[in-house]
Amino acid sequence: MTLNCIVVDDSAIQRLSIVKLVKNHPNLNLVAEYSSALETKNGLNTQQADLIFLDIEMPDLTGFELVDILDDKPQIIVVTGKTEYAFKAFSYDATDYLQKPITKERFNIAVKKALELYKLKLGEYDSDGEHMVIKSEHKKHKVYVKDIKWVQALGDYIKLITEYDSFVILSTMKEFEKELSEEKFLRIHKSYIVNLDKIERFSSKTVEIGDSKIPLSRNQKTQLVEALRLLEN
Repeated sequence: MTLNCIVVDDSAIQRLSIVKLVKNHPNLNLVAEYSSALETKNGLNTQQADLIFLDIEMPDLTGFELVDILDDKPQIIVVTGKTEYAFKAFSYDATDYLQKPITKERFNIAVKKALELYKLKLGEYDSDGEHMVIKSEHKKHKVYVKDIKWVQALGDYIKLITEYDSFVILSTMKEFEKELSEEKFLRIHKSYIVNLDKIERFSSKTVEIGDSKIPLSRNQKTQLVEALRLLEN
């Protein structure tokens, strides 16, 4: 699932930092960036957005004043350096509030909330199946979650193995694990996350998916047995 995003901030430096986070997130697609609320209002006449990263203090109109005049309101994640705007942000039904400077970890938490709300709004996953958009070798790829077999750690990267292909992605295991359902995926080793639906058999040391044997940590075997039991029920 991918959200089309707009970044709004009158500071070029701050805007660039958010744009970089958006471009590096597998579930976000940057459609535009603006330096003022008025620019944004005009841009939304032609650009469709699911999510806006919105600064508050800007010339002409504040971020809150922009929200007031929008007819079709997308999700809003408020981005500001002042904590006093936090309460007002949520009174405006903001999805989340990010205080500058923004950390990657906090940014990902906010995006996860936005994705969950978007799924609720749809009422169900896409008709052709839940998917994610990942970036590998400077290209974006649509990957269906049901096709993921396992994920392998490769230093600062991960390797995503699917039924039809494999992709090397700039991400940590911890970050990517947040994008996966806890009911369907389990980290069975410090370097491996597996799709529980793909497991054919397992022993005390390995999990078998097709012809591949994936190492199973001794302290994860009990958790694996319980996860498989819950999946069957």
